[in-house]
Amino acid sequence: SYLSAGCWSRPHPVNMFNSYNVKFHHSKALTSPYPGSHIERSQVPEDKVGWLTEWKDYNPVEYTAKSVLAGPSWADPQINHEGFSPKFNERDGEVERKSLNGLYVVENGRPRNPAGRTGLTGRGLLGRWGPNHAADPVVTRWKRDRSGNKVAHPVSGKNILQFVAIKRRDCGEWAIPGGMVDPGEKITATLKREFQEEALNSLQKSPEEKAKLEKQLQKLFSQDHFVVYRGYVDDPRNTDNAWMETEAVNYHDETGETMDNLPLEAGDDAGVVKWVDISEKLELYASHSYFIKLVTEKRGAHWSEDPGSECHE
Repeated sequence: SYLSAGCWSRPHPVNMFNSYNVKFHHSKALTSPYPGSHIERSQVPEDKVGWLTEWKDYNPVEYTAKSVLAGPSWADPQINHEGFSPKFNERDGEVERKSLNGLYVVENGRPRNPAGRTGLTGRGLLGRWGPNHAADPVVTRWKRDRSGNKVAHPVSGKNILQFVAIKRRDCGEWAIPGGMVDPGEKITATLKREFQEEALNSLQKSPEEKAKLEKQLQKLFSQDHFVVYRGYVDDPRNTDNAWMETEAVNYHDETGETMDNLPLEAGDDAGVVKWVDISEKLELYASHSYFIKLVTEKRGAHWSEDPGSECHE
């Protein structure tokens, strides 16, 4: 399974708005060595990350992983490959090459990372030139006692929210179950598919079991939902020519009736799956903690024992 955007991501709230005149911040996208390799990025000083800053001596390292060059279904050919003429900034057949943050520059046939220089050209581990789209479903319910009553936190007095978390096999950390958008697939379909594969182990189910799960999930995934975040993700796999973008969406089971009857079972690239109580003490990827915090604010749920730390953005 191709890794989700969230594995190393850190988004920034500003990215939820139009990216014109928005200053992006790179930190993960400047780390060396590049993930899964011994390749060191060219060093990029903080004041030279932005493309508007002239830097005539900028000479980044070129790197695309062998796994990408092997031509798997999720990857583009090289830019100079015969017959490959991608339509950047638009829907290109089944492949979505539009960015969630608006138009990006294409220079010498290659798309340019809207967040600035990364010290590496090519695609690294990413399959697509330009944006690589992912989706992260945040499935939540209220924590309840044996009588079915909502459980409030003793200090904040706010009700405790729970979300379905997976422990990733690759990083060993807790995360939102998420993954890459397949060509031609709608985000809503990706969100549901990834949740089924990682949190319900649907890939190992019989057709009958799959159909039953599908019917139960349809109710949850067809109701009103809350888009937590859409946009560019600061990720160590990003390069000057390829980058991660994600859409995180909250599906909330208000009564708990839908999710109570779903058997959580780790599958695909998840090692463990379970309901986790939400609070600021949770240790997740930075991006996932941020997504989860936004959900608690939207739902009026418990986050912190210190009322002064509650954020009102």
